[in-house]
Amino acid sequence: MNVVFVTGNRHKFHEALHILSAYGIHLHQDTKGYIEIQSDSIEEIVLFGIKEVMKRARDKSAYIIEDAGLFIEALDGFPGPYSSYVYRTIGNRGILKLMEGVKNRRAKFVSCVGFCSKDSDPVLFKGEVYGNISWFERGSHGFGFDPIFEFGSTGKTFGEMTPDEKSACSHRFIALKKFANFFMEYEKERA
Repeated sequence: MNVVFVTGNRHKFHEALHILSAYGIHLHQDTKGYIEIQSDSIEEIVLFGIKEVMKRARDKSAYIIEDAGLFIEALDGFPGPYSSYVYRTIGNRGILKLMEGVKNRRAKFVSCVGFCSKDSDPVLFKGEVYGNISWFERGSHGFGFDPIFEFGSTGKTFGEMTPDEKSACSHRFIALKKFANFFMEYEKERA
């Protein structure tokens, strides 16, 4: 089973490759990207993006895209769908600066995977995980906000987890697992 993942983010691609290979799904990367609209809704961003990808698709491949965000409760959900931009501009240190003296550290990571093919309407798959913003950066694994997001009650940041540990519990894992289960049924119906 072949799927094209449209992303320029090599970290996301390798994480998805690791997760989906367990389901026998062969992932290929398309780094051309897609138009990413500005919206407060990750689902709206992904739905628009996967439709845009399909407009230029010239073959019968199955395509996925993924968008994710860190939602911090004390900051009213900021940075949310603007996480990539916020990470590039102020990074982990900037978020920790915004959180100085804030007792409520609750946060969640949200991932949305969009799927489409020439013979399927777009389908979205969402994954969420809850945790807290750490008081300082910890760990060298992962990417983005991973070193400041403490997952659940583990006491570990995603940055402290090995790729295998993170791949077994992350927001992206949950969304991709939902996609994988859907896609295996989709392939059976087409056979």
